[in-house]
Amino acid sequence: MSTLVATLRRTAAGGATLLWTALVVVPLYWVVVTSLRGRADFTTGNPLALPGRPSLDNYRTVLDGEFTTYLLNSVIVTVATVAIVIVVALMAAFSIVRHTNPWSRLTFRLYLLGLAIPLQAVIIPVYLLIIRMRMYDSLLAIVLPSAAFALPVTVMILVSFLRDIPRSLFEAMVVDGAGDWRMLFSLAAPMARPALVTVAVYDGLQVWNGFLFPLILTQSGDKAVLPLALTLYRGEFGINVPATMAAVVLSTLPMLVVFVLARRQLVAGLTAGFSK
Repeated sequence: MSTLVATLRRTAAGGATLLWTALVVVPLYWVVVTSLRGRADFTTGNPLALPGRPSLDNYRTVLDGEFTTYLLNSVIVTVATVAIVIVVALMAAFSIVRHTNPWSRLTFRLYLLGLAIPLQAVIIPVYLLIIRMRMYDSLLAIVLPSAAFALPVTVMILVSFLRDIPRSLFEAMVVDGAGDWRMLFSLAAPMARPALVTVAVYDGLQVWNGFLFPLILTQSGDKAVLPLALTLYRGEFGINVPATMAAVVLSTLPMLVVFVLARRQLVAGLTAGFSK
């Protein structure tokens, strides 16, 4: 009886895995295949069948437009936001872990409180603040709010990771005369590298796919980032769905490359730092 139950459980788990894989893979397959179709083939052919005459014309159409401008804007916004978040969050997490006083505990609770604030609920105050600071319709108007909303979860992950570093290592550096800054950059930062890579990839993905801040805080076409630009492509190409799918494929490639290059550190960061 127990063998039958175990077999049924394995079968159910295998079926659920296949279903989940299909839900993830089929849309990706459709996007890539559609981007290789012509407009006539898209409207008349089987949407899941391989295109009869694959073509890169849709990619040429996208690249001949303003795609490189949108790509550069996304890269600038993502890199700047992640850099700010990593530097600020690492210093905050180190201070919270090293100084176990009421002020550091209160600071940590305030960061955690930020997790409960939805972005959509404060978009109007953020918009008014950006207007008052005369940063509207600039890339900086996207960077600063994105960094602010990425800080709580980043601090939470780094605090959890830094707490697992043996305190004896910090005490040994104190005996050697090291100050907080030296311990931060010579001990905490190197040992927290997997966690730093993890939060960098996670935050970078969130910012790269961010839509609300670019939509509300910018209006010029030369300040558009890729998620916002995809809506412009829909209007530009009309019903040319294959060209829009080509733009989607091109917009996902940079983050895919980053994920492939950082996969080892990413896995290490996801599996470490949460034992306490």
